[in-house]
Amino acid sequence: MLNISVLTPEKEIFHGGIKSVKVPGSLGQFQVLQNHAPIVSSLDAGTVHIVTAGGEYRYFDEESNTIKVGNETGRTISFKTAGGFIEVLNNEVSLLVKGVKDIK
Repeated sequence: MLNISVLTPEKEIFHGGIKSVKVPGSLGQFQVLQNHAPIVSSLDAGTVHIVTAGGEYRYFDEESNTIKVGNETGRTISFKTAGGFIEVLNNEVSLLVKGVKDIK
């Protein structure tokens, strides 16, 4: 399992355990799975897709403008971003993004 924190300059969008994350890398879209090699990459504008793993996670609910708690395995949470950065190290993922919208 991977752990991820997704942050914008204003708030935390998601925090918890995931199976995978697919991001719009500057050189093309790529996916991060468990035991991925260490990487730091810039992100272009595009859509990020997070697939949750078992256990509790926190996510920003755009409709209610609040942080909610979930625990569904295999839920896909997607959002559009204007760009940012990703760092992967020892199954810990940090995703720093800007211009987030359409969180589903």
